[in-house]
Amino acid sequence: MAFRSFLVRPFAKSIARTIDRWSAQAVDCQEKTMHQILAQASDTAFGRDHGFSKIKNYEDFKQAVPIRDYEDLKPYIERVKSGEPDVLWPGRPAYFAKTSGTTSGVKYIPMSKESTPLHFGTARNAMFNYFARTGKGQWLDGKMIFLSGSPELETVNGIPTGRLSGISNHLVSSWLRTNQMPSWKTNCIEDWEEKLDRIVDETMNADMRLISGIPPWVQMYYERLLERTGKRTVREIFPNYSVFVWGGVNFEPYRAKLEALVGGTIDSVETYPASEGFIAFQDTFPASEGVTSSHPLTTNPGLLLNVNAGMFFEFVPSDEIFNKNPTRLWLHEVEIGVNYALVLHTNAGLWGYNLGDTVQFVSKDPYRIVVSGRVKHFISAFGEHVIGKEVEESLLPVANAAGIRIVEFTVAPQVTPAEGGLPYHEWFIEFDNAPADLEKFALQVDAAMRQQNIYYDDLITGNILRTLKIRPLRRDAFREFMKSEGKLGGQNKVPRLANDRKIANWLEGWTAL
Repeated sequence: MAFRSFLVRPFAKSIARTIDRWSAQAVDCQEKTMHQILAQASDTAFGRDHGFSKIKNYEDFKQAVPIRDYEDLKPYIERVKSGEPDVLWPGRPAYFAKTSGTTSGVKYIPMSKESTPLHFGTARNAMFNYFARTGKGQWLDGKMIFLSGSPELETVNGIPTGRLSGISNHLVSSWLRTNQMPSWKTNCIEDWEEKLDRIVDETMNADMRLISGIPPWVQMYYERLLERTGKRTVREIFPNYSVFVWGGVNFEPYRAKLEALVGGTIDSVETYPASEGFIAFQDTFPASEGVTSSHPLTTNPGLLLNVNAGMFFEFVPSDEIFNKNPTRLWLHEVEIGVNYALVLHTNAGLWGYNLGDTVQFVSKDPYRIVVSGRVKHFISAFGEHVIGKEVEESLLPVANAAGIRIVEFTVAPQVTPAEGGLPYHEWFIEFDNAPADLEKFALQVDAAMRQQNIYYDDLITGNILRTLKIRPLRRDAFREFMKSEGKLGGQNKVPRLANDRKIANWLEGWTAL
């Protein structure tokens, strides 16, 4: 074990023990967090408007604080942007994380001096926890790359403002910065294609050991590395590459292609960061030979909910999120397997904030979740309410069984087919290697989809819908779509499905011959 990993190892073990403690007391942590953030914000404008000082328990809390989306909270955020202190949280934000919304335009998400350290701190703890559980810390002794947005920040009335991934670059500890790549100058390049070329220039001869980023953009990095070096696999370029850190999308659609580019399997750590808070992270890993731990060294499904990080979580059954008075639950009331919309109350001043993600619990001891989709990303043109998790779990097992690798895909309803006949769900898929019999493959995916969603099955059985159709796409179709939207690279993701045909209509021009 080299010098840096040797020094970090005791601290990593301490972090892992701390995670064990709070994850075993998750409900108590959440109740304590609720009371703490209410007390801290009681003298803010929002706290006075909503009677925080009178709230004694969760039932009072629900009555006092309604669920909001960004547009509902925007009047308060505009006051913060204008320079007014003590609006949503004491003082003024340390940062604004700037994100793009589908209906709100640019969103300005406040990050307070209390919440900001928890973003980088949770990412660090997730990696130290991996080290403690597996004994694998060699990634600390070489170079690490974080494929992220530009760290250049603007100011809004004196508040530093930028993308979360860019802000995170400012939070990296000095002891770790010497390992970090690419350079600050390269990271500031806005054009993704140009930035990628410069990243390859800087890293291709480095001792790269950890790579972090959203899978589709990491794939582009791998491909550009291989193209430039003439090597067959990434492992030939980076023989000490040992761990891949990712989040934001389901890894499974990309797994086969990424592992083929790397030259085999590689350890990975999944995280669930958002501008609003670091929601969850992977806490268990396959056993490593010779490593002992009181924690079970097995890979359990789901991510550990981050219940001790200044966020109080609520959960609303996803089909009720747009109701006037939806069912609202806190942690001790949730059930396994139910699709919930995730609602946040944070120590940065977000109150009753509908994050827009849907999650399902896969464990309550400890509390682990999987991300099942987006509140607004679904298909329900005929009442079927198909979600992202269902389309992924229909396509991927069929593809894997047939040895088919998927680059990217999205699904949209076709309500009025030009050819006539019944409507259907249209799947736009970019294959790395297409099935020999596309019609047979489509029927197998459709059968899996009918098992995933009983409403979809009823519509097929009742001759309301016909079976799904697959439109194979030319290479780089999705990358070109993201480029056309100005969303190539960084933290941007292709929606898995939509209830309209905006993406589908664009992709029609990229159908494979």
